[in-house]
Amino acid sequence: MALLPDSLRHVISLLAKLPGVGEKTAQRYALFLIAQGGELCSALGSELSALPSNIQPCTVCKGIAEVDADGEAICDICRDPKRDPKLICIVARVQDMIAVERSGAMRGRYIVLGKLLSPLDGIGPAQLPIDTLIARITEESIREVIVATPPSVDGEATALFLARELEPLSVTVSRIASGVPHGGDLEFADQITLGRALDGRRDFGR
Repeated sequence: MALLPDSLRHVISLLAKLPGVGEKTAQRYALFLIAQGGELCSALGSELSALPSNIQPCTVCKGIAEVDADGEAICDICRDPKRDPKLICIVARVQDMIAVERSGAMRGRYIVLGKLLSPLDGIGPAQLPIDTLIARITEESIREVIVATPPSVDGEATALFLARELEPLSVTVSRIASGVPHGGDLEFADQITLGRALDGRRDFGR
């Protein structure tokens, strides 16, 4: 005899598909929802079922946006007139865009690639939206493109590819610096991080 009902085990298996959620955590979530009663389950189920139609990729930057009454999906960042329209930051994922935004240092706009070059996963240059990027740079007379892909093997390969493709355009292409995290120990920093930290060194007076 199964310890848990089939319907509950099915919910647990679905929750376990979420990133960072294992079977034990999924079971805890499911049991919590049951304990809260039907109101929370109904509200959560309703919002989740409506999510695909309410939230879609931004038509400008490919981030996430809420679909408006006219059926358009343009995020608040792309709509913000206070943003520098001549500065674009390229990120790999929406999560990366959120992280950059939280820093408060980026006042331009974004382009979300959605993926990085990864030959082992079958992702080559043709899978990157390079034509869309070039068209946007040209049409909007972009002044600078900041490449904020992660300092991984795939992230570095993607950054080099983008720099090469954008070189013929009259635009400054810069790469975010990377180094030792604040409060971190050099002992535990990897070679790539330390190398980038040394390459990006600056005078104390700057």
